[in-house]
Amino acid sequence: MAGMGGRMSIVIKAKINKLLDKAEDPGETLEYSYQRQMELLQNVKKGIADVVTSKKRLQLQQSKLEQQVVKLDTQARQALSAGNEELARTALERKQFAQGELQSLDQQVAELEQQQQTLIQKEQQLRTKIDQFRTKKEVIKAQYSAAEASVKISEAATGVGEEMADVGLAMQRAQDKTENMRARAGAMEELEASGAFDDNLALGGGGDDIDRQLHELTSQSAVDDDLAKMKAELGQGSATETPALEPGKEGQA
Repeated sequence: MAGMGGRMSIVIKAKINKLLDKAEDPGETLEYSYQRQMELLQNVKKGIADVVTSKKRLQLQQSKLEQQVVKLDTQARQALSAGNEELARTALERKQFAQGELQSLDQQVAELEQQQQTLIQKEQQLRTKIDQFRTKKEVIKAQYSAAEASVKISEAATGVGEEMADVGLAMQRAQDKTENMRARAGAMEELEASGAFDDNLALGGGGDDIDRQLHELTSQSAVDDDLAKMKAELGQGSATETPALEPGKEGQA
């Protein structure tokens, strides 16, 4: 059963593949592939935009932290000048923390910048490939259209196309019917010429020459018998017939 199921699966896949291959339009397939590539290009552009947006946000934070570092340094100097060493120390601690955050942001901005450049490079490469694909696509579509037209013209000229094959079959059937009708008409003419449709044959139930001769002999014999019988009857009547009495002799008898 497993082997049978595998064979059925192969047969079904082959049938489906044949139907798909017959229904597939290379032009539509190429256009679909082109649209998919354009969607991929748009996704890459969106990715670049997202990276740039994130980088800009980090750069804004960098700017704020830089301003905060300068401000804290100034405040620490002012506090130390005022003799408030504890306040100056607090300002310097905050300054150190801000500088640490600034260094982390610098690293993140650098990474985003590298990602942006990588995506831009990939976007340019993909755009180049899409442009090349678009050119090839149009060439292939033009070639396919020309080849399809050439095939249709050749099929029409040689009569090997599906439509021409149907026309050829219809013409062949018409020729066959015509030949059959001509043969039947010829047979009817031949039978009529041979006398097969004569009334005497139809009344006699058909038959061949021997049947007709036997029928004629039988009919002739019956006629001869009837004639002899009539002659005998007429002869017997004249011999026994009593002659008519003459007038005046009736009393003498």
